[in-house]
Amino acid sequence: MNITHFGHACVLVEIPGAAASTRILFDPGTYSQGFEDLADLDLILITHAHPDHLDGPRLAALMAANPAAQLIVGEGTLGALDSPDYPENMRRPAHVAQPGQKLSVLGHDIVITGGEHACVHSALPTSDNVGYLIDDAVFHPGDAFDEIAATVDVLLLPIGGPWMKIGEGIDYLRSIAPRVVVPIHQAGLAPAHQNMHCQLLKNLAPETTEVLVLDHATSHPITP
Repeated sequence: MNITHFGHACVLVEIPGAAASTRILFDPGTYSQGFEDLADLDLILITHAHPDHLDGPRLAALMAANPAAQLIVGEGTLGALDSPDYPENMRRPAHVAQPGQKLSVLGHDIVITGGEHACVHSALPTSDNVGYLIDDAVFHPGDAFDEIAATVDVLLLPIGGPWMKIGEGIDYLRSIAPRVVVPIHQAGLAPAHQNMHCQLLKNLAPETTEVLVLDHATSHPITP
C-alpha cells in the first residue's frame, strides 16, 4: 500500500487491487493541509466530529469534487453534516458505522471499533469516536486507545492531544505490536516535542515494529 500523511489525523491510504487501487482518506480536519485537491477518492472515513478531524467546508468541497466517494461516519458525526450548504453525498453518508460492526465495502472488510472518545476531563461530557480497521492491514483509532482483538499490520498512532500522554501511546503500541507504526495526531505539539515523542516510540517500540515518520504530503510505499 501507499500512505500519505497530510498532517494531524488526516491520512490517505491506497490499497492495490486487481484492477485499480482503492483510495481511502481518513479525517480531513482543520489542522491538516494538502488533501483539498485529491481526486478519484473511493472512501472517506471520519472517526468523529471534532474540527481537527472534520473540517466541514473543506470536506464539502472534497465530496463535491469526488461524487463517487462513499462517506462513512459514526452516528455521533451525523449532526455535523446536517447543513443545506453541503452536497447530498455528505449530508447522507453511504454508511453510518456502529461499534462492533463489520462492513464490506468495495471489496474491503472494515471493522468498526470503539464508540467513545477518550476522556479529556471528568467534568466534560463524553462524545462519540469510532476507529476503522481495514482488511487487518491498517488501523486508525481516532481519539481513543480501545482494545482491538485483531492483528494489525500498520497502526496510525496518535502521539499528542489533551486526552492522552505519550506513555499511553507507547503502551498501546506495545499491546498491538504492529509491523509498522505511523505517528499521527501531532499538530498540537511543538516541533521539539513531536521529535521527542517520535524518538520515544523508536526507543520503546517492540523490536519487530518499524516506526515510520512520514514527511508531510509525501506518498510512502509500505510493502507486505
